[in-house]
Amino acid sequence: MKKLASLALGAICLFAGGAIAKDDAVTLPKTLVWTSFDTGSLGYNQSIAVGKALEDAYGISLRVLPASTDLSRIAPAREGRVPFALAGSDAFYAFEGVLSYASPDLGPQKLTAVILAGAKNGVAMGVAADQDINTIEELKGKKIGWVVSSPSLQSNVRAFLAFGGLTVDDVELVDQPSYGGAWQAFTNGQIDAMTAVTSGSGVLEQAAASPQGLKWLALPFSDSEGWNRLQAVNPHFGQRKATVGIDIDTEHPLECAGVPYPALITYTASPDLVYNVTKAIDLQAPVYSKMQSGTSGWAADSEVFDWVVPFNDAAIKYYKEVGVWTDEDQKHNDDLVARAKVLQEAWAKMDGESGDDFAEKWMKVRADTLEAAGYPAYFR
Repeated sequence: MKKLASLALGAICLFAGGAIAKDDAVTLPKTLVWTSFDTGSLGYNQSIAVGKALEDAYGISLRVLPASTDLSRIAPAREGRVPFALAGSDAFYAFEGVLSYASPDLGPQKLTAVILAGAKNGVAMGVAADQDINTIEELKGKKIGWVVSSPSLQSNVRAFLAFGGLTVDDVELVDQPSYGGAWQAFTNGQIDAMTAVTSGSGVLEQAAASPQGLKWLALPFSDSEGWNRLQAVNPHFGQRKATVGIDIDTEHPLECAGVPYPALITYTASPDLVYNVTKAIDLQAPVYSKMQSGTSGWAADSEVFDWVVPFNDAAIKYYKEVGVWTDEDQKHNDDLVARAKVLQEAWAKMDGESGDDFAEKWMKVRADTLEAAGYPAYFR
């Protein structure tokens, strides 16, 4: 399989003719491309496993383009230079038009989901195993990795700190250029804590194998006040008892947060491409799930259909065909589509606005418009 560690995205030609790989069930372009998280991350590793299965089954090449920040990972899909982008919580922020998207040239994004992978891992705060840090509260005064230009990772930090009654003012934020760079800093002992999905990435394995080791801070479900504070910051985080990850298994589960991960999203991919990619990924689940831990969540029967961004209609078509999409899922999705229209109505009210106070104005217009339509604002 052909892998690209770096590539000038503007030079990629994705949709131009080319040979087509076919079998009785699936039609795919000979070359498929999507952006991903950093090399060595869980999302990247899972993409490579999925791509290898698709290559073996259909004779195609999946080019996985790693990007170090949320904006740089989603931008090529938004601009139509690639059909898909791999995302996490940033898909939610983009859809809502908040954080880095609360700017005149971005706003609420017209994206849809193709894959929202379920998982048995979780999202948690990792700390050095040899340090006497056992609760979120004990992070006070510690050095925390802060990935610049990554609002999702920054929001995760804020949410986990909020669980323990802390804010970013209670810790020392250490700027990092990327997720992988932050975990390298952790391994080198330059920071004390960093957020992560608990399984499947090389950077976590390196951290666990380092002299200081790696352990996770639990978010006990019994702490309802802590969870209320956490979800006030990250409303898309749910409770999850993780059974897969570094030093986590069914006998040693971790009460932590959970979101669909990875999320494969699109702006411009054609319905035929979305349908066939969804189908191919599902059909090959028995293959790639043996290659990479956690990828079983990409299969149709493991999808998270009740999250906070709407699914693409062509993906829904396939999920209906295989009997995993319910009337309740459709109702939930229809509500998200309606919410998206309200967000776009709010955005239209900002036409002609600019200046240093743009984000403040937008967030008020956004919240007022959503609440007037009967939707929670989530952010202000």
